[in-house]
Amino acid sequence: MRIGIVCPYSWDVPGGVQFHIRDLAEYFIRLGHDVSVLAPADDDTPLPPYVVCAGRAVPVPYNGSVARLNFGFLSAARVRRWLHEGAFDVVHIHEPTSPSLGLLTCWAASGPIVATFHTSNPRSRAMIAAYSILQAALEKISARIAVSEYARRTLVEHLGGDAVVIPNGVDVDFFAKAEPKPEWQGDTLGFIGRIDEPRKGLPVLMKALPKILAARPQTRLLVAGRGDEEAAVADLPKELRARVEFLGMISDEEKARFLRSVDLYIAPNTGGESFGIILVEAMSAGAPVLASDLDAFVQVLDQGEAGEVFANEDADALAETAVRLLEDPARRAELRVRGSAHVRRFDWSTVGADILSVYETVTAGAAAVAADERTTGLRARFGLARD
Repeated sequence: MRIGIVCPYSWDVPGGVQFHIRDLAEYFIRLGHDVSVLAPADDDTPLPPYVVCAGRAVPVPYNGSVARLNFGFLSAARVRRWLHEGAFDVVHIHEPTSPSLGLLTCWAASGPIVATFHTSNPRSRAMIAAYSILQAALEKISARIAVSEYARRTLVEHLGGDAVVIPNGVDVDFFAKAEPKPEWQGDTLGFIGRIDEPRKGLPVLMKALPKILAARPQTRLLVAGRGDEEAAVADLPKELRARVEFLGMISDEEKARFLRSVDLYIAPNTGGESFGIILVEAMSAGAPVLASDLDAFVQVLDQGEAGEVFANEDADALAETAVRLLEDPARRAELRVRGSAHVRRFDWSTVGADILSVYETVTAGAAAVAADERTTGLRARFGLARD
């Protein structure tokens, strides 16, 4: 099958959607499918052979964050050329409502279109205001996928229609087989995310840290991600700042080793999350998870059975739960076992097969419609009555 996948966000700025698209493309390539991904990227960005650059992106505020998007006449021309040269059996657009390549592709593409909705934002005024503009494009979509029930709810409430829920995928064994790194082991808390993006919740964790260290002075917090490190610890007492170690950006291999090493992974995100891929990665690596009680996180953690949660933005609750877990190795071991079992439903062997079945359904439907139109045309040409 010839599969075209459209990434809305810049390939050179890592994020959950980009990782999902990368892993999905590589999963299908391993199965023998012909895959091309169209994505924004800077001119000097190293790209995998299956990624086609659609030009540079610009930063735009989107869903409580800043997304690097690509839009305009030049981008539209590149979309049309990519579609023409690809001659795809199916086009899979991610985030078709964002002002980026997905929307341009919706307007330009013909044939079967599958769309995946990642955003969870129940009060999106922008989406409501743009409905009339989006409607014509969205009507061309053959099948809709939402990565969670909360992304599906956003879609239904703002745009109507419905979607099948297929979660983000993870290569579970990649994380499960990673080697722990000795210097990251021993009374360590882990956090991965953009340091200066408030909704990722690092300020909440920093506010909780003095109470954690008061009870467990030997504890260290390991932080991986880009951002202003000095600003991140500015509100911590100076004598505690040495207990925070910033690792900067880390590779996929290092991330797997990081998650295999820490005693407790903490996800203090405050909102705007429709899924929580980092939770799945942490569980895959066997890290006990403590997360804010966002609806999407609770669902990913099997209603709290595969990980523990604390009240969103409540630094005291975070501290109390973290201390309890650090002092209870048996409970952490229980969470490892439950998380490792639960996470198998997110492996690409399951998620990829579900997405492929959607492709096969829409391409079969398109083929049936085309065959019916050819038959109708021939009957009309020769003046034959319909049976």
